[in-house]
Amino acid sequence: MSEWLVLSIAMASACAVVLTIAVLNNRRIADDDDPSETPDVIEYMTMMIGVVYAIVLGLAIAGVWEGRSAAQESVRLEAQALHEVQARSSVYPAEVRDRIRADVDAYVAHVLDAEWKVMSEKGTLTERGTELLDRVRADVTDYEPQTDHEGQAYQPLVDQVAAADDARSSRGQNAGATMPGVVWFGLIIGALVTVGLIFTLQIRRTFRELLLAGLFSALIAFLLFLIWDFDAPFGRGISATAEPFLDLFPEATR
Repeated sequence: MSEWLVLSIAMASACAVVLTIAVLNNRRIADDDDPSETPDVIEYMTMMIGVVYAIVLGLAIAGVWEGRSAAQESVRLEAQALHEVQARSSVYPAEVRDRIRADVDAYVAHVLDAEWKVMSEKGTLTERGTELLDRVRADVTDYEPQTDHEGQAYQPLVDQVAAADDARSSRGQNAGATMPGVVWFGLIIGALVTVGLIFTLQIRRTFRELLLAGLFSALIAFLLFLIWDFDAPFGRGISATAEPFLDLFPEATR
């Protein structure tokens, strides 16, 4: 069963139960009942809906911000691991060391020049990037250490390549949008309901009330835009950056 069908059934059932109870309860009200003696339910519901929606907005903003932070951290870990591969390979013979460093530079250049754009537009990694990283792995793992010093550096180099591969996979998982469609449905419907409840109150055309209503609506629109902007960590304005690569590989250009 589709999640949208389940959601529709749940929402319709909840509305039906509440409306049924309200109608049955209204039939039991005596003729001499005085509604002025009970609190105004409209003000109470407006307050509760606003509080609930504020909590939902806060959780959504925290979620997408955490996703952006995780994406930025994966970039930092990947760049640091590749930098360690270059630095630790200094104990190898010049031919092997130069080949490892050249392949690392080629991979970093591809990430900055091509893969970053693909991530921002399509939310995926490139096959070419995978091939270049596999080449770096082969450079490290295929070499047989000739001395004890080289042997001591071999396993740390292998571990750093594995760390770079793991960080790259994490970067790929964070490249696309993270907010499910059903959450966006709730956020947009909640915004419409929350703003619409303004008109259930006795709002007048005074400058102060109109200004507050406008600012309230603009605030909700801004928060929704913020969630949308953070939702794609590599694809929009406030996105994760390639600064760790540029800091550790200054010769690379975008």
